[in-house]
Amino acid sequence: MTTLTETKTARGNVTALMVALLAACVAFQLNASMLSPALVTMGKELNTDQAVIGLSQTWFFTAAALFSLFLPRLSDIIGRKKILIGMMLLMAVGSVIAALAPDVTWLFVGRIIQGVSGPTVPLCLIMLRSAVSNPRKYGTLMGLITAVNGGVAGVDSFVGGYFAEHFGFRSIFWLMVVLALAATALIALLAGESKPAAGTTMDWLGVFFIVVAVGALLTALNEGSKLVGGFSAGTMMLAVGLVAVAALAFYAFWTVEKRSKQPMVETVHLRQRSTWAPLLTTTLTMTGIFAVINGIVPAYVQAAAPGFGVGPTEMSLIILTPYALLGWVVGPLSGRLAPVLGYTRVLRIGLLGSIAALALIAFFGLGSLPMMIAGTVLLGIMYAGTVNIMLNGLGVVLSPAGNPGFLPGMNAGAFNLGAGLSFLVLPAVLVATSALGDAKASYLTVVVVGLVITVAAFGASLLVPKPVEAEVTE
Repeated sequence: MTTLTETKTARGNVTALMVALLAACVAFQLNASMLSPALVTMGKELNTDQAVIGLSQTWFFTAAALFSLFLPRLSDIIGRKKILIGMMLLMAVGSVIAALAPDVTWLFVGRIIQGVSGPTVPLCLIMLRSAVSNPRKYGTLMGLITAVNGGVAGVDSFVGGYFAEHFGFRSIFWLMVVLALAATALIALLAGESKPAAGTTMDWLGVFFIVVAVGALLTALNEGSKLVGGFSAGTMMLAVGLVAVAALAFYAFWTVEKRSKQPMVETVHLRQRSTWAPLLTTTLTMTGIFAVINGIVPAYVQAAAPGFGVGPTEMSLIILTPYALLGWVVGPLSGRLAPVLGYTRVLRIGLLGSIAALALIAFFGLGSLPMMIAGTVLLGIMYAGTVNIMLNGLGVVLSPAGNPGFLPGMNAGAFNLGAGLSFLVLPAVLVATSALGDAKASYLTVVVVGLVITVAAFGASLLVPKPVEAEVTE
């Protein structure tokens, strides 16, 4: 029988808990994003090409998505603090392996082990919710934690590039070791333990099937993205086969959950709008926006024609850094407003603002660098600082009371699925339309497709129910 055993330690000192949780989130985010500007250096130092180095990033995010599916639920059973400490320690171990990697194979091993830290942000939000009962206070602190997930105010890319240029890529991994160990110590000293499902048996068979389902689907998306560069019958067959495996594994997961006495998640929860509506909204939002800001816009700004011919460092300073910085600044504010105005209302405001930002980029930004900057600034406020915060928050506040780790974990999977779809669909549109010979029109088409998908995300958000218990009624 499930027992609720929330300790009072963290409640007594929320400031101390926030220090620990922010340390963990910053360590994870740097672990996830600091390598992006160092990929070229990594390829040179490990004597391999960029396609292979890029796969190390793909496998890190795939591992992060898969561990996110079940570690939050496991933490409900054996202890959230214990799981978070374990994740930080494995992040450090993976960083050591990657720092010492003699070849790209060991780099892969290190990055996959680092991927165990995937559910850091949702787990921190769950721990915060168990410690903070005041909706306004929780919303503000939730916004601060989740804002880290959009990038550490742009510092991550700058530090990663600086370290790679002056000390080599291995220095970045050694920095990650230090950050992970520091976060481990702070969590051990400052965070309280909570086990809301202590005594429950973990549904490992259900875990196996959902991990296979999502893993096969993410790998299928990765294979499908290769078709953007040219059609291959073998790649197409593999991608289709993986989708079939994913479908069969999800059917097996559903069957197991219906029959299990202590399921990972009750199938009745999967049928509820409070589950599938936020997951659908997250997936569509990421699909529409993620590749635009992380791939399409940077590529266009740097292109000599039809773009603006801006160098990579300058591009980061005028596009990516303001975007991340504004997400960091606005996040706590949107989190503060969520329990007052309503989580779903703030989400929809953010989505409408994101649609306006994409329209600004598409119809004005492609012909004017100042308008492009304005569009990405608005996207930083509305997506990174608002939508991203609300989607993460809704995963926590809409999760079933008896299974608080379920929806945050599934939502983390939806974020990764949407990101994978974004980098599959939008580049494919760019390649398909570039054959027409008008490069600027191709970029316009891509951003408009992203805009249309984001409009669909707004439509899905209308189905997300209000998390009444997490909002102020006055």
